[in-house]
Amino acid sequence: MLLKIGSTGDEVKKLQVRLGVSNTGNFGPITDGKVKEWQSRNNLTANGVVDDLIWGMLFPVPGLNGGAVSTGSFKLENLKGKIPEAVLSQLPETIAKFNISNVLRLSHFLAQCGHESGGFRDVEEKLSYSAQRLKEVFPKIFTGNLSEAYARNPAKTASRAYANIIGNGDEASGDGYKFRGRGFIQLTGRANYRDFSKYIGEDMEINPDLVASKYPLSSAAFYFSSRKIWVICDQGATKEVVASVTRKVNAKLLGLQDRINHFNEYYALIR
Repeated sequence: MLLKIGSTGDEVKKLQVRLGVSNTGNFGPITDGKVKEWQSRNNLTANGVVDDLIWGMLFPVPGLNGGAVSTGSFKLENLKGKIPEAVLSQLPETIAKFNISNVLRLSHFLAQCGHESGGFRDVEEKLSYSAQRLKEVFPKIFTGNLSEAYARNPAKTASRAYANIIGNGDEASGDGYKFRGRGFIQLTGRANYRDFSKYIGEDMEINPDLVASKYPLSSAAFYFSSRKIWVICDQGATKEVVASVTRKVNAKLLGLQDRINHFNEYYALIR
C-alpha cells in the first residue's frame, strides 16, 4: 500500500471519504493537504504519503474484544517489573502508531523483542567474535585463516560481513558497521535504515545511532509491519504460531522455547 499525489482507484476513494473530501478517486493537492493535516494532528511526519502503517491507523483493525486500537484494551500495568519502565513508557505511542490492535499482536511482539534483546537490555548487535565464532556465525564469509584477521574487531567484522547487501556499499565503505543491527529487533543495513527514516521522519542514515538510543521499540514495530508479521500474530496463541512469528525474525528458530515462554507470560498478564 502506497498512496500519494498521482495515485488513483478505490482505495483513494475510501481514503477521501475518511478524510471528508470529495471521493473522486484521484489523489490530488486537496487530498494531499488533508492527509498532511491528519498526520500533523496525530504527531506523525506530515509528508502526505499513506503507506500500510498510516492506512492501519486510519482504518484500525478491530481488536479481540471488538474495539479499535486502544491502550485501554491491554493491562499494561501488569507488565511493571517484567519490562523496563523506559520500554513501558513507549508502549502506548507504539501501540497506536503501528496498529497493535489486540493482545495477540502485543504479546507476540513483546516476546520477540524480549528474546532478541536479552530482556530489553541489548539495543546493538554484538560483533566482538573470536576467530572460531566468526566461522560459525558467518561460515561463507570468514573461511580458512581469514577469521584470524577479523577476530575481536567489530568494525572490521561488520564491514565485511554486511558488505554489498541490504543497500550497503563494499567493505571499504564501512557501511556494514555503520548500519549494523540496532534496536530490540536488530534493524540492519542502509536500505532498512533509509526506509525507517522515511516512516519516522528523522534521518537514520545521517545518525544511525538513533535507532538504538531513541527508537529501539519503534524500529522493532517497523520491522513487524514491513514484513507483515502482524497478520501471523492474529492466528492465535499456540506454540505453532509463535514458531511462525519467530521464522520471520530468526529463520533458524534459535531460542524458540524462550520466545514461547515470553509469549505465554505476556499473554497471561495483559489480556
